[in-house]
Amino acid sequence: MNNVSEANKISTKLHEILEVRHLNDSTFIIRLERNNVEFKAGQHINVGPANSIHTREYSVYSSEHDPYLEILVKEITDGFISPVLKKQKPGNMLIVEEPVGYFSLPPKPDPEEKLLFIASGTGISPFHSFIKSFPGLNYQLLHGIRYTSEQYEADFYDPKRYIACTSRQKSDNTYFGRVTNYLEEHPVKGNVRCYLCGNSSMIHDVYDILELQGVPTEKIHAEVYF
Repeated sequence: MNNVSEANKISTKLHEILEVRHLNDSTFIIRLERNNVEFKAGQHINVGPANSIHTREYSVYSSEHDPYLEILVKEITDGFISPVLKKQKPGNMLIVEEPVGYFSLPPKPDPEEKLLFIASGTGISPFHSFIKSFPGLNYQLLHGIRYTSEQYEADFYDPKRYIACTSRQKSDNTYFGRVTNYLEEHPVKGNVRCYLCGNSSMIHDVYDILELQGVPTEKIHAEVYF
């Protein structure tokens, strides 16, 4: 999700930064005052510096019920926004535009339906919001990353439901390979609804695999980050 927008096109508010948590050298979480913003888990907000007209889209990382807003950010060294956000400190103000997007869970979930969440990198953000907002979800989460240092707050997830797929580093606690390799070795079966979030190449390849495995297209939902 790399659209740049002008902050005056839709409703915006200034939000104070409450906390910045650095997860590794390039990735961090910014916690902002909620400021009465209402959103559905899976939606995204445009965020940017208070003194700039530029913002970038970030899926909300926090729960619908948290008293704050959080976003998960990976620094893009030649980007407009993320290098500036990385330098922010608690007490600083950021522009936050109203939540938008339709990447959401069914309003009336089928209790017999399993949810398969497939993410690459920071594409895990809306799934964190899903799971934190609705603790009883019947889900499995595949997280495609390069190194184990990119398992962003993995301790939050049920270890029986979270599978990190590392493409460049072998580990006793991860699957060595891409999420596409995992899906080819572990085909999707039964009553499953699939959600894909991350880079476009992953989504394209996973979509094709799921279709070949017989997953109906109406049960495949995608959110492209870049």
